[in-house]
Amino acid sequence: MNATATPATHAGGLCVAGIGCGSGCDADDILALLHEATGRAHCRPGLIAIPDFRADCAALHAAARQAGLPLRVVSHADLLAAQPRCVTRSTRVMAAHGVASVAEGCALVAAGDGARLVVARMAFRRVTCAIARTEHT
Repeated sequence: MNATATPATHAGGLCVAGIGCGSGCDADDILALLHEATGRAHCRPGLIAIPDFRADCAALHAAARQAGLPLRVVSHADLLAAQPRCVTRSTRVMAAHGVASVAEGCALVAAGDGARLVVARMAFRRVTCAIARTEHT
């Protein structure tokens, strides 16, 4: 995984938003779904995690800038390793990218060891979002 910034931690632990999207996705759609997902999770993410195959997506970078959050790019190998911990599966995404859950996998990888999903994959238009949190004790 390639970190572009060190994530912030919160009293309840590190909260990470994993985002997946189709080509041609829109920054406003990403922000709308991010807002809904973080509201359900009752946390503000310390970062947004994205898959390496979308690292050049202008809409993801624009959304992160507008949200004031750093991006962390998750490698395909790390995303693949996280798949057993994911709760949703997409056969379409599996056929296209070799992983069945992008948003959940990205969130879990970037949140680190011991992370758990607090919001499973949500979808809006061409965007998916999941929230993972690592509890600090």
